Amino acid sequence: MARPPAPRELLELLTSATDRVVKKGADSAAADSVWDSSRAAKREIRVLLHLMAPAIQRCMYCLDSQGTDIDHFQPKALAPLRTFDWLNHLLACSFCNSNAKREAYPCDEETGECLLLDPSVDDPADHLTLLPASGKYDGLTAKGWKSITVFDLNRETLRRGRVRMYRLCRDLLPVWHGKVLRGDLKGAGDTAMTLREEPFGDVLRTLCRRARTPTVAELTYGEELGRALVAWRRTQS
Repeated sequence: MARPPAPRELLELLTSATDRVVKKGADSAAADSVWDSSRAAKREIRVLLHLMAPAIQRCMYCLDSQGTDIDHFQPKALAPLRTFDWLNHLLACSFCNSNAKREAYPCDEETGECLLLDPSVDDPADHLTLLPASGKYDGLTAKGWKSITVFDLNRETLRRGRVRMYRLCRDLLPVWHGKVLRGDLKGAGDTAMTLREEPFGDVLRTLCRRARTPTVAELTYGEELGRALVAWRRTQS
């Protein structure tokens, strides 16, 4: 998900807040204190995060629940001076932020690279593979496996939600394609919007990636769904 640049007014708020953190001691207590009192900055951060969040303001980690929290990707306790760094802010649900991730920020012992996926920087497909029919993720890299563990990405509610989305795609994509072929562009647009605004958009992206050519798509998913996926890739992706 692309991160929009912060407007000048927000950058000024963030810079001023960081200065206050420094003056208070530049430690985690100072970061917490200034963060708690910075209502205007948090309001503007949230506006931008809502714009870049998947579907309808969904959590950027699980892609399911409503994003309610501003998460500091690198926690305030570890990096007080990044508390007001726009590049360190993501939208998360309360479970992913407060129950799963919390203060976790695992790093590679040799390179120092963070081993968690940052959805505004990393392409999850480089690190994770999704099995749509089962709803489970497997890791492709150390970063993928660590992210599955820290964010609890295979918890039962997420697994079942992905299976539901797989079934929805299986049923609605041919409907969408049929409307396109009949020239019902308004109806096709409505169906496409339904699919795009559903949680678990990672399921649809996975189906499309695997439908690389018409032949592969039809062999993998059958003629009707395969053709719909090829058309979706061509016009909607």
